[in-house]
Amino acid sequence: MLMSLLRGLGRLVRGVFTGLLALLILFEEWGWEPLQRAMAWVGQLPVLRHVEALIRRLPPRLALLVFLLPSLLLLPVKLLALWLVAHGQKLLGLGVIVLAKVGGTAVVARLFALTKPALMRMGWFARGYDRWTVWKEALLARVRASFAWRWARAFKRQVKRRWARWRAAFG
Repeated sequence: MLMSLLRGLGRLVRGVFTGLLALLILFEEWGWEPLQRAMAWVGQLPVLRHVEALIRRLPPRLALLVFLLPSLLLLPVKLLALWLVAHGQKLLGLGVIVLAKVGGTAVVARLFALTKPALMRMGWFARGYDRWTVWKEALLARVRASFAWRWARAFKRQVKRRWARWRAAFG
């Protein structure tokens, strides 16, 4: 009885964790390419063009350091957001977290595009990246096959159709 209850609790915790992780991955997937393209556009500025060229030429270990640096630099920003929430500034704290997440994703996406060739020369990184990609794709396939995902996609299509009809009638 107790073991059955523990197994059920374990499945519930795993399901909640997988669902939250899936949402995080979906956000990353949604934002990664557009944000990376936006940062590539910003990277065309003369000063940044030179910085990007320098980053592209880094050896693997320095490329790894540059790739990981934004995560370390965002830690104080996230702590600031927690401090704001703890001091009653919930909306401002949430805004800081959202901006940090979007900005951090944009910078990390661009840095990954620039450092990926060097990073993939490290065997352990390439193996980890391959495993991550297979795992992530399997998780996304499960999410996309779920009832909630299919319902949301159908709802989105319906809203788009209604919006198009409304614009045609009144636009």
